Amino acid sequence: MSFDTSTIVWIVVIIIAILIVLNNIRIVPQARAFVIERLGAYNGTWQVGLHIKIPIIDRIANRVSLKENVLDFPPQPVITKDNVMIEIDTVIYYQVTDPKLYTYGVEYPMAAIENLTATTLRNIIGDLELDVSLTSREHINARMREVLDEATDAWGVKINRVEVKNITPPRDIQMAMEKQMRAERERRETILRAEGEKKAAVLVAEGNKQARILEAEGTKQAKILEAEATKQQQVLEATGQADAIRLVQQATADGIRMINESDPSEQVMGLKSLEAFAKAANGRATKIIIPSNIQGLAGLATSLTELIRTDDETGSAAQPQTPAQPQQQAQPSAGSRKSR
Repeated sequence: MSFDTSTIVWIVVIIIAILIVLNNIRIVPQARAFVIERLGAYNGTWQVGLHIKIPIIDRIANRVSLKENVLDFPPQPVITKDNVMIEIDTVIYYQVTDPKLYTYGVEYPMAAIENLTATTLRNIIGDLELDVSLTSREHINARMREVLDEATDAWGVKINRVEVKNITPPRDIQMAMEKQMRAERERRETILRAEGEKKAAVLVAEGNKQARILEAEGTKQAKILEAEATKQQQVLEATGQADAIRLVQQATADGIRMINESDPSEQVMGLKSLEAFAKAANGRATKIIIPSNIQGLAGLATSLTELIRTDDETGSAAQPQTPAQPQQQAQPSAGSRKSR
């Protein structure tokens, strides 16, 4: 099979056309954007998908990542308000929001952001003293993000976050700060120890106070219970004595009633009186008042004694005895006498 020259030319042209078309087919991946120029002027921005550019006429001017990126700048020397030079290391998180502005807005966007960060940081730290700068990272971050975000809007860049990684003061300042921190910690330790001892002493005093209060309460309750017991005992004793007296009086009343009911004779009453007189004479009394009729009662008692003795000696041959007359120990005068 033979090909003429024209056929071969057409085959070559077709192959070259296919290669040119394949070479101008572009696929834009996710989170990417292509800036297209046509004849040197901005033509459009390709988003995710399949695109075909015109050979020789169209050109991909820039391939832009739409992801969030991180810029870690070297430490920047800055001077505080109290003339102390410190170095601050910052990190910036940014994202391209407009590929066209990012491509045509500024030459070398990363260098522009770095220089803008350095100048903004110097302006912010220049208004702060060293101690405030070391403790105001949130303020520095917020202020820098606000300034950078406003400045980079024209570049198609959005500043999401700005973080201060490290603030490094001079070595002599670090040593002075360490000494100050050590002294402050020692002072706090002393204060905490003193407060602890104070609280311990207060707690001990409170404990002793509560113990004394409880002891006093216990003593008070014990005395109250003791007084209640004594009172109850006295009440019971008084009740018992009252009951005993009542029983004695009741017995005496019952005896008198029985005597009255038996209707005793004068002789029996006289004997009872004599027995009572005898019991009184055997007591501890030093003076006894003798009734005026004691002689008649004594004679009656002697007669009864002799009569009982005569009955016991019945049937014996003993000589009868005459009843002895009681000796008169005292003469009655004015109805009564005193005997010692």
